[in-house]
Amino acid sequence: MKFYNKLVRDRIPEIMEECGKKYEIRTLDQEDYIKMLHQKLHEELREFDVASEEDQLLELADMVEVIYALVESKGCRIGDFESLRIAKKEKRGGFKEKLFLISGEE
Repeated sequence: MKFYNKLVRDRIPEIMEECGKKYEIRTLDQEDYIKMLHQKLHEELREFDVASEEDQLLELADMVEVIYALVESKGCRIGDFESLRIAKKEKRGGFKEKLFLISGEE
């Protein structure tokens, strides 16, 4: 049996069962869950970095799912988080202009 020791999406056990695969799983406590979400975000970023152009959107979708789980783990609703994101974007801008700061006074 292969050992994964990582956080997986909620339907993975069901999918494995449908494929006739055996598995061992446990439910994490909140502290371990947060730690594993952090690891998962790093994992998804590494996968994005090496993904082909056509797979990069899939990896971004995985990262957003992990980010949303982190947001909810902090007791924040996704809608409230989006409001926070939009407010910050309105105040400081987004990244559409592709600006690269070379130098500036502090």
